[in-house]
Amino acid sequence: MGSYCQICGKGTMNGNLISHSDRKTHTTWAPNVQSVRVVVNGAVKRMNVCTSCLRSGKVQRALPRTHAAVEAEA
Repeated sequence: MGSYCQICGKGTMNGNLISHSDRKTHTTWAPNVQSVRVVVNGAVKRMNVCTSCLRSGKVQRALPRTHAAVEAEA
């Protein structure tokens, strides 16, 4: 699972952690990416979406599958 948002393209950033004594340690920051079911062009699709896109309403989440719907498909 990639740690980037498939909606806005937000991905990992890297840089240095700088201590009080000015030592620099390389680190990586990753966005808060969740795998969610999203409605895209009328079809339900699973996508990796960051939480800022979820909160801002850039995607429409699909309704969860109910037990009755799963039994009807089978």
